[in-house]
Amino acid sequence: MRIIGGEFRRKRLFSPSEKSPTRPIPDLAKEALFNLLRGHVEGQDCYDGFAGSGAIGLEAISRGARRCVFIERDRAVHKVIAKNIEHLGVEDRAELVRADALGPGALSRCPKPVHLIFFDPPYPLMTDPETYPRVMKQFARLIQNLDDTGYAVIRTPWPFRQVVGTEPDEFDMPKPVYEFPDLKVDGALGPETHGYGTTAIHLYMRDPGEQNVSDNE
Repeated sequence: MRIIGGEFRRKRLFSPSEKSPTRPIPDLAKEALFNLLRGHVEGQDCYDGFAGSGAIGLEAISRGARRCVFIERDRAVHKVIAKNIEHLGVEDRAELVRADALGPGALSRCPKPVHLIFFDPPYPLMTDPETYPRVMKQFARLIQNLDDTGYAVIRTPWPFRQVVGTEPDEFDMPKPVYEFPDLKVDGALGPETHGYGTTAIHLYMRDPGEQNVSDNE
């Protein structure tokens, strides 16, 4: 795993244990993402929820972001981010928070306003119909902190679908029944979806015509 552009280009990053639930973004998707965000990184404040190794937020810092807030709950993975921040010498541009990315504490640490939000939940949270609404609700709240021209990005598997039950196949054996979740977010414009192999990135902007999403909904 490495930085692919900017000040720290080609610098290697420390990775979490293979037993970790984190799932590094492929270089192809990461490069494509930052090409899409060209002109929106330098001098900006960023927020990296479910930060994992910190690869996305550190890529933003390498490309000139003013600062990035990293949110990671797992103790061991949190230590890996701290090691990567020290390795690059960007302590003055990185704020590392150990918290649940879906909790109120993590939400409160998001800069206001913020220009870029990266949200990369573990795939099981996205593909489970029980947990998916909670993830998207927090994402909607974060989007309300965007400035007028900022972007929020969430990553999903591709194709993105959820198992909602089973039905018998031609041999009377159970087979999964899939639904494709609605990716619309209250109070946001989008998504603009880009698929790269087995992963996809979805871009949103805050809808200035919508009222803020209530934390109590």
